[in-house]
Amino acid sequence: MTTTFFLVRHAAHDRVGTILCGRMPGVHLGAFGKDQAERLAVRFASETIACIRTSPLERAVETAEPIALKLRQSLDICGAISEIDFGTWSGRSFEALAQDPGWSAWNKSRSTSRPPEGETMLEAQTRIVGAMEQLRRRHSDQSVILVSHSDVIKAALLYYLGLSIDAYGRFDIDPASISTLVVGDWGSKVLRLNEMVGA
Repeated sequence: MTTTFFLVRHAAHDRVGTILCGRMPGVHLGAFGKDQAERLAVRFASETIACIRTSPLERAVETAEPIALKLRQSLDICGAISEIDFGTWSGRSFEALAQDPGWSAWNKSRSTSRPPEGETMLEAQTRIVGAMEQLRRRHSDQSVILVSHSDVIKAALLYYLGLSIDAYGRFDIDPASISTLVVGDWGSKVLRLNEMVGA
C-alpha cells in the first residue's frame, strides 16, 4: 500500500529571489508564472489524481487552479501546507535581511533558529508531514498533488529521506517544479526531484 505525492512548488511571481514574501497577502503570479501554471496543468493531464490540495496563499492557489481545471477536480485549501511563518521578516528584501544576524543564524542552523515572531522549519515540517500522513491513510495506492512552497516541500522531503532539517541546502526546489515521492508502510523513496516542466 503506497501513496504517491506530487509536491509542486507554486509558479513564479515578480518578487521571487528579491523579497521574502512569507505569508504576506497579495502576492500573485506574474505573466511568466501563469504560463508555468498552465504547463504544469498539461504535465498532470495524463495522471490519475485522487485529490489536489493547495496552500491558501494566492500564488499557490493560482498555480493549483489550472491543474484542477485540467483534471476536472475540486481544489482543497490546506493550511497545513502553507508557507513558513517568517514573522517580522516577511516582506523584507533579501538584501536587507543579509545584514540581520538572525537571518545569518537561520541559514546556518535551521534546526535551532526561529524567525522573529515566526515558526521554526521543524514546526513547518511537523504540519506538512502530519497532513501527508493523513492523506496517505485516506488515499492508499493513489496519487495526490500538493501545491506548496520551497522550504515546506524541502522540509517534507528531508523528513522522508531521513535527513536533518539542516540539510535543506543540499537540493533546490524551483518555482513550478515537481518532486515526486512514494510513501508506504515500508518507508519512502523519491522518484523525481525538482522536475522542471514550467521553464
